[in-house]
Amino acid sequence: MLIHTAFGRAEQVARHWTRASCPVVIHADSAVPQKVYDDFAAALSDDPLIRFSRRHRCDWGTWGLVAATQDAAELMLADFPSVRHVYLTSGSCLPLRPVEELVAYLAERPRTDFIESATTAEVPWTVGGLDEERFTMRFPFSWRNSRSLFDMSVAIQRRLNIRRRIPEGIVPHMGSQWWCLTRQTLSAILQDPKRPIHDRYFRSVWIPDESYFQTLARLYSTNIESRSLTLSKFDFQGKPHIFYDDHLQLLRRSDCFVARKIWPHAERLYAAFLGEAAAKNRAEPTPGKIDRIFARAVERRTRGRPGLYMQSRFPNRGWENGVTAGKYSVFQGFAELFEDFETWLARTTGAQVHGHLFAPERAEFAGGQTLISGALSDNARLRDANPRAFLTNLIWNTRGERQCFQFGPADNVRINWLIARDPNAQISVISGAWAVPLFRSNADFALLRREAAALQKIEAKMLDELRSPDVKARIRTWSMAEFIEAPMEPLQVILDEIGQKSQRRLAEPPRMTDLTGFGQFLQNLKNEGMHPYLMGDFPVDPAPRHGTPQPKKPYLVKKSAG
Repeated sequence: MLIHTAFGRAEQVARHWTRASCPVVIHADSAVPQKVYDDFAAALSDDPLIRFSRRHRCDWGTWGLVAATQDAAELMLADFPSVRHVYLTSGSCLPLRPVEELVAYLAERPRTDFIESATTAEVPWTVGGLDEERFTMRFPFSWRNSRSLFDMSVAIQRRLNIRRRIPEGIVPHMGSQWWCLTRQTLSAILQDPKRPIHDRYFRSVWIPDESYFQTLARLYSTNIESRSLTLSKFDFQGKPHIFYDDHLQLLRRSDCFVARKIWPHAERLYAAFLGEAAAKNRAEPTPGKIDRIFARAVERRTRGRPGLYMQSRFPNRGWENGVTAGKYSVFQGFAELFEDFETWLARTTGAQVHGHLFAPERAEFAGGQTLISGALSDNARLRDANPRAFLTNLIWNTRGERQCFQFGPADNVRINWLIARDPNAQISVISGAWAVPLFRSNADFALLRREAAALQKIEAKMLDELRSPDVKARIRTWSMAEFIEAPMEPLQVILDEIGQKSQRRLAEPPRMTDLTGFGQFLQNLKNEGMHPYLMGDFPVDPAPRHGTPQPKKPYLVKKSAG
């Protein structure tokens, strides 16, 4: 047992092993205070099957862990000649099945070594970018304690193409450090005449405890099963999962003999696996039975639910699982062209229809609300501090209800690109419709011309973004002249896509704003040097309002004689 903390639990587990007549050799990290170590050793001094090996400093990923294992293994082989298999555990390991079952299992396989051992080309689990390089470089600095020096050393060796020579006959292998080796294999490793050469080489390998025994076992073992009998799970960053009391049934389902890492305060786990008499279980250890649960946990942490931004993924750009949580519709130019468009759309579709959510003064929530689901305020300064979070929070907090809102060049257009690359967005644009409010205003024409030029420039840039090959939203764009010629068909398509209510064919569109004189207004802008091209080919003559019947031409009916 390699221990460095939780000595009360280590004592409890050590006595559990010896009660089943299994001798235990304990190595305590030399960083542990002498007083703590002495008290721990004194507490176990009454057990004749427990030994303590020479202490080493065991920092993560350093040679000290291998040296500690070597000394403990040598003491085990020397003091207990009847030992047939040696099982390496840590102070945070917990036996999950009766020790007698493990003894019987190994007795049926007297020549089998259980050690995870795979070449670097076959290892998919390494995290950190060092596979073959961990065997061909030197690592004089600790990755955890001197990270900058570690990275600098690696960069220099890469730049100078410095490579170490691997000792003859060695094929580097990697795997879990928690193994169970036969006496024959372990003795051969420790008594090899070339051990000084092997030790000198692996002393400078990165994380040697995951490669020393895994490599050398291949030289001497006659029967290797490349797997560990210890259940240990790691997350996507290579950090071990910790098991708590609520993992009790999960651990039982694995049928494994030992598990790590166990939280030292998991009273229920220690009581269940060390104190209760368990039913006989001849099942093969199958940690794969719970792999699906861990895979789902990793996916939830790294991918999450669509449109939900969480602390575990938020700092990583591109980790969002979908931009937003549900489908929504964006209307650009419709509220300007149609009177009371929001009320008509809400009545027709049953969706929640907002005004301009990104208007300069405030977020125009449906029904004039100042606060909406999720405590989102209509305050423009709060919204503009993070427009992306405002939109994604709105869609997340109103899941199950279709959201529609108005948008335009006079709004905060920083959000335009986010919406454009969101597959959930349905964007409908009537280009140039922003000119209708200018036309209906009674402002000074010079001011109108400057504002029209500014809005047109902004909308042109917005349309360019919507034409990008990276766009994923469903986008429909019409020029204003094109749309008012036949508004029924595009409105019907938009309503069908929203699909909140079972729709019959649209009988009547919303009431269109009176555009009499709008063509002349555009001509006046041209005359003043501003060319309004986004509206399309709009006639100068007054445009008839949609739905107004054209006067019928008079005609004569000639009655035949007779």
